[in-house]
Amino acid sequence: MKRRRMKKIVDTPPDLQLSPGDKLAAIDIGSNSLRLVVAQVTPGPDYRVLDEERQSTRLARSVSSTGRLDEDSIEESLAALRRFKKIAAGFEVKTIRTIATCAVREAENGAEFCERALRDVELEIDVISSEQEAHLAFLSVARAFDITDRNVAVADIGGGSTEIILASAGHVEEIIATQLGAVRMTELYAPQNSLFQSAEDYARMTEEIDRELKKTVRKRPFVPQVMYGTGGTFTTLAAMQMAQKGEVGQPEWGYRITHADVSHMLDMLKKMNVKQRRGVAGLSADRADIIVAGLIIIDRIMARLDVNILHVHDRGIRDGLIISMIDPTDAARVSEEDSKREMEFFAKSCGVDMPHTLHVANLAVELYQQLAEPLGLAPADARLIYASAVLQDAGYLINYEKHHKHSYNLILNSQLPGFSRHELELIANVARYHRGSAPKKKHRNFTRLSSEDQVRVRALASILRLAGALDRSHSQHVQSVQAEKTPTQVKLLLASQGDSEVDLWAARSRAEFFEKVFDLEVVVCVGKPTSTSASAGAPTS
Repeated sequence: MKRRRMKKIVDTPPDLQLSPGDKLAAIDIGSNSLRLVVAQVTPGPDYRVLDEERQSTRLARSVSSTGRLDEDSIEESLAALRRFKKIAAGFEVKTIRTIATCAVREAENGAEFCERALRDVELEIDVISSEQEAHLAFLSVARAFDITDRNVAVADIGGGSTEIILASAGHVEEIIATQLGAVRMTELYAPQNSLFQSAEDYARMTEEIDRELKKTVRKRPFVPQVMYGTGGTFTTLAAMQMAQKGEVGQPEWGYRITHADVSHMLDMLKKMNVKQRRGVAGLSADRADIIVAGLIIIDRIMARLDVNILHVHDRGIRDGLIISMIDPTDAARVSEEDSKREMEFFAKSCGVDMPHTLHVANLAVELYQQLAEPLGLAPADARLIYASAVLQDAGYLINYEKHHKHSYNLILNSQLPGFSRHELELIANVARYHRGSAPKKKHRNFTRLSSEDQVRVRALASILRLAGALDRSHSQHVQSVQAEKTPTQVKLLLASQGDSEVDLWAARSRAEFFEKVFDLEVVVCVGKPTSTSASAGAPTS
């Protein structure tokens, strides 16, 4: 299986170069606990773990009720960070990265906590978004399991939030961020000493989780064949399950659990108070009060996604962070040729008809380069229309009927090297409108763009539609196109070999979007190929 290169998910110093043998450390400040991993880079690039440490500080314990991190949790967390830093120093690590997630992200005094960590511990904290969390978790799963031929879900359950990733053939189709966390839900719906005072408490929590999932998990692009779970709730579930089945000592990684197993474990634990749960084999004392909330979240996600099989992953966002740190790829270091190669590999892995797609991409660039100056378009955007053309049919991976919409999601979440997040959003939108309706006010993907970018997308997409029509037959009969602008028209002279009747018909019938965007009539006619009529090819920087 080829390992696809990816852009950095979190920023790293531009001068940081890690080689095999170098040591590094990653710290994850979660809503329930802080975790440290010290690792050594190995060829691959890959790494081996040298040391790990965990400290439960319940940083999110009061965020839901007060909106703030409480002082005791802050002090415990700062003390843990001091210890973690000393442990990392003992290994003489070359670099240390610290990230914080939901609790610090949401708390009113989250920035103050980061300032204190910088001042008192001399650790700079990167507060990452839920989307970055999801990408790190997915990167970890994608490196640990072969998911290239499957439709899968990945769920990362934390103390304050849960991120759900839907991926097909190793490509992220959708990221769903929720406000469901084991600590958050316990704080809101469960008393301190016994999980539920009445059956109504359990029902209220379950109903709230279902409401959140109904709101966030709407139309699914597919039913996942399997779900992969990252985070302490999943590894604890695996440990309890193995203890019950006499399988203690088996690795948690990849452990298979059915939806029925989850339901049975939940039914047993919800009837116990905290003291009784602390006696359950495989359940750590510091997770006894929040485990039921975590299991309800798993149970309801599996029900919502109609997935019956769960595989536990014993790593997660820390693993994804380390991978991101040691992988030398980022947008600034990727050559144009490497970027093009990775883009084409992505398209091919999505089942795209590559001869057709690359031919359309070259025609699109040829058209764009001829029309950019007379239409007042930016010449540099030729690379965007080329990428949009190569990736426009990636959505075939999901299904044909709405493939342009699926292409948008796949491109947006692709993390393709050589493109900034902003550029990928533009490319995704151009691909989204290569067919189907024109951009509308109700299309959130379009209206979230700036007014200037909306103009760019409409221009690029309208030209891409014309280029796509010129190979409607998928036969590459249209060899090249010459474009000429007059005050009222754009004339396209096609140089073709073979029967181009279908392509000519398609170009005329699909010209309406272009005509509306530029207020110019499109006139298409066929000429004879000349020795100079060559495809423009991929734009060069």
